[in-house]
Amino acid sequence: MHINWNDKDPIYRQLRDRIVEMILEGVYRDGDALPSVRQVASDLRINPITVSKAYQILVDEGLVEKRRGLGMYVRDAATTALLAQERDRFLTEEWPEVCERMTRLGLSVPALLDAWSEKHD
Repeated sequence: MHINWNDKDPIYRQLRDRIVEMILEGVYRDGDALPSVRQVASDLRINPITVSKAYQILVDEGLVEKRRGLGMYVRDAATTALLAQERDRFLTEEWPEVCERMTRLGLSVPALLDAWSEKHD
């Protein structure tokens, strides 16, 4: 696990966000065990309490579950729930900003899609 830390967000929040990204990317799938708190703390050279706080947020969000004596596991349907959340966040927060910028630049959706497909064919 690699994280490019920033100074604006708490480390536990950045770690939580990175784990969410890894679930969405398929690095961790529903039912997979997450690395132990000690392992993550050692690998990232951060305090184990910081890792525990990030994991607890994931538990509170219903994305991860604690299995007594076994560790932390990605809950079944966590990926589906995250995709729904991320899509909703994109459509309500990011997409309106993209549309406003497209309007300022005089871009239409078809022109944008054409430009995208030309660069990615």
